[in-house]
Amino acid sequence: MNLLKKIYCRTFQTAFKLALPLLPYREPKILKTNDDVVEILKLNKIDSVLLVTDKGINNLGLTKMLEQKIGESGIKLTVYDGVVANPTTDNVAEALKQYKDNNCNAIIAFGGGSAMDCAKATGARVSCPKKSLAKMKGILKVMKRLPLLIAVPTTAGTGSETTLASVITDSQTRHKYAINDFPLIPRYALLDPGLTIGLPPHITATTGMDALTHAIEAYIGNSTTKQTRKCALFAVKTIFENLQECYNNPSNIVAREKMLLASYNAGVAFTKSYVGYVHAVAHSLGGKYNVPHGLANAVILPYVLRKFGRKIYTKLWEMGVYAGLFNNTVSKEVGAKIFIEHIESMNKYMNIPTYIKEIDESDIPALAITAEHEANPLYPVPVLYTAKELEQIYYEVKNG
Repeated sequence: MNLLKKIYCRTFQTAFKLALPLLPYREPKILKTNDDVVEILKLNKIDSVLLVTDKGINNLGLTKMLEQKIGESGIKLTVYDGVVANPTTDNVAEALKQYKDNNCNAIIAFGGGSAMDCAKATGARVSCPKKSLAKMKGILKVMKRLPLLIAVPTTAGTGSETTLASVITDSQTRHKYAINDFPLIPRYALLDPGLTIGLPPHITATTGMDALTHAIEAYIGNSTTKQTRKCALFAVKTIFENLQECYNNPSNIVAREKMLLASYNAGVAFTKSYVGYVHAVAHSLGGKYNVPHGLANAVILPYVLRKFGRKIYTKLWEMGVYAGLFNNTVSKEVGAKIFIEHIESMNKYMNIPTYIKEIDESDIPALAITAEHEANPLYPVPVLYTAKELEQIYYEVKNG
């Protein structure tokens, strides 16, 4: 990367880090039961609510208990279940129409990151009716309070219940972009481990590795705070200790609850400290080939960590010591390599591949440009890379 652009990126990132204490970050209040959700709706004088989810979750009946509780309270409930993996602008338009047609004044996002992204974007369109989603791309482009938004995660991975981001794919161009603004942070999050018990093992695996990626990228970046480091360390240790147990024994409610807390803490960490090139590359693959986000992150993570090399040895070593992978007598280089190898062994144990077969080699230059535009200057990565340098990651991820 040329010197002027490097200076620009680092100046931009430093300014954001200095501004962190002044920015209106907040954490969603945690709810424990469906009755808590109904109580919040009543306290906010909500009389009509839109529940945003996907057909898989709806068909499994996961929303039924909450629907019943809301119905018994006399509050009108409308369900939009058209969300797809990597939600699209069409999804948002459909959800917005149902919101308006039913005079809704609150939104419940029920599902994984896709449902939450769609719900947040729908709320943004409600608040900014004259502004398209494309014009909200980037940071601080919403700037208006959303309708009451309650997030109900059914996976322990995305952390979307804590974040200010909504990632949307343009239905026409397949370009994937993020909308980042403080009003998008949900007001409340219902963390119910019972909702995650029925997840297929591969979803448990990839969403868990998604949460791990959030925590690691937040920790190794240049914009950490005492709070985000604490949250990231907690998440890494908890995921190392509980993810494979959830994979092996899906009904272990204690491990499931710990994974939800890990995902929540990882979300708090990366909301303030951001992510990095793993996410930038994963988003480009999700937009182009519809590769599930958690799967993409799980595969890409070891490649990016190795590419950063010595620049992150100390931070990987710190996480490894905290998580109990080794003691502090191990050298920084050896510890960092053990840390990366542990991630790879987790992937292997949970049958996560080492490559992404969908990548077409002819697409790589354009994909790398997309990733570079997303990451620079926004993400405070340990090492700055150009699009040309990012191409190497795509080739490695393609070939395994």
